[in-house]
Amino acid sequence: MLYKTFKALSFSACISLLFTFHATAGQAEATNPFLSASPFTSGESPLKLLNKLSKAAPAANPKVIGLALSALDCAMHQGISPARNLTVIDYSLASTVPRLWVFDLVTGKLLFNELVAHGKNTGENFARHFSNTYGSLQTSIGLFRTKDTYNGSNGYSLRMDGLENGFNDKAMERAIVFHGAPYVDSKMANKTGRLGRSWGCPAVRLGIAKKVIDTIKGEQFLFSYYPDKKWLTSSKFLNCPSSQRWAKN
Repeated sequence: MLYKTFKALSFSACISLLFTFHATAGQAEATNPFLSASPFTSGESPLKLLNKLSKAAPAANPKVIGLALSALDCAMHQGISPARNLTVIDYSLASTVPRLWVFDLVTGKLLFNELVAHGKNTGENFARHFSNTYGSLQTSIGLFRTKDTYNGSNGYSLRMDGLENGFNDKAMERAIVFHGAPYVDSKMANKTGRLGRSWGCPAVRLGIAKKVIDTIKGEQFLFSYYPDKKWLTSSKFLNCPSSQRWAKN
């Protein structure tokens, strides 16, 4: 499986085998404005793209970025259209550390690096527990597709569609959305030892929320990571047949 391959092989050798690009991968919907600009259809070397993103975000774990790119490539092999931007959240890091990155996949530039809150029942400073269940007040992991925006109880917010059965596919039902929140505040975190927590939503600081949302809205990818063994070994995007085949080559 892909996760075991990451553990067994050296990173540089493994990552060169994780991805392949096919001209027919991920046929996009006609309304997707980023098809012609997506690196997943232009034939850019996956290792080159990974290096670009890792260089742009040196504080991010390159293995997490690699898993996110692998999930995207697998998703597009399953017919999901490409997108220009990728948001990566690494929930293995403390809430007091900027653990959200937004990348432009075409230029390889880092657009945002922000603090992000997790669910109230997911943990204190560190996230520990994840759920796909309504009313759990826990964060969900896996690959998401961003949708439309609206103004709700948390102000300007972004709906997210969870793409992974059993892990985040109840996101719409649970109203797991991307929004800003006053409790995402570094000064407050310095006093309390953690950020405030949401009801399971990825929440960022109010001052940046609209800019981030307007960048990542509309059929973009969001990848929420945590080293959960069940997810890593059973995710349909981290263990798709094509990824297994590439890893064996």
